Amino acid sequence: MKTILRSTLTIMLSLVLALGFSACESTTDDDDTGTLSVTMTDAPFPTDLVAEANVTITELEAREKDVEDTHSPFLTLSDSTQTFNLLDLRNGVTTSLANLDVPVGTYDMFRLYVSAGEIILKDGTTYNLTVPSGAQTGIQLLVSPAIEVVGGLTADLLLDFDVEKSFVPKGPRTDLTGFNFKPVIRAVNASVVGSLAGRVTDALDVGLGDARVWVSQDTVFSTTYTDTTTGEYTILGLDPGSYTASATLEGYDTLSVEIEIVVGNETTRDFELTPQ
Repeated sequence: MKTILRSTLTIMLSLVLALGFSACESTTDDDDTGTLSVTMTDAPFPTDLVAEANVTITELEAREKDVEDTHSPFLTLSDSTQTFNLLDLRNGVTTSLANLDVPVGTYDMFRLYVSAGEIILKDGTTYNLTVPSGAQTGIQLLVSPAIEVVGGLTADLLLDFDVEKSFVPKGPRTDLTGFNFKPVIRAVNASVVGSLAGRVTDALDVGLGDARVWVSQDTVFSTTYTDTTTGEYTILGLDPGSYTASATLEGYDTLSVEIEIVVGNETTRDFELTPQ
């Protein structure tokens, strides 16, 4: 990913969110600590109406598994207030939320404190949104398999922030009265996932911007929209296995194909859509 919610302790956001994990050599000689990297990406949201979908994050904590602590098993990874426009974090774009040395161990839960949300429509209308208990108790995110931090290495965590599910419009598109805000975030161990990328075009190989692309099994797993000018897309943080990948755009038929996601690999699949 290029920029939190598709990487050093970073959280990624994408207009549907995805998270990634990686390991690499570190310059430290201390085998008692390793580096934990968290990134964030986002999930799809109607960009024809919305100019910005902002979230304000005040703190991120990690829990080390099976550690006995009379006070708290949580370790603070970041306590600085940061605001992100999730619409800037789609199609493989991520941003770093934290990057620091932490004790070697297994981390199975993260707690994200979200203090506020904001939707700015393209006509300038602004909706300031609050998160029930989000700033006080935090949002607990379980990671399976857990993140293993090894001495001298870097472990990356990806947080997939689903904008489409997190910001729910009130009223019809033609008469919006506001949004309900309840963050929906998927935490992914990037060492055990793959990704899907490609391009959506018409029969003349012209890129189709803002086409919706999604992968599903029994239900929709993750979604994104194509780049406005190139028609390219990327979906991060996909568990290995078989999926149905689909693409559509208003005025075109929906095309669905079977794909296979492999750990550590980027599966490429282009779509050529037919006008209705």
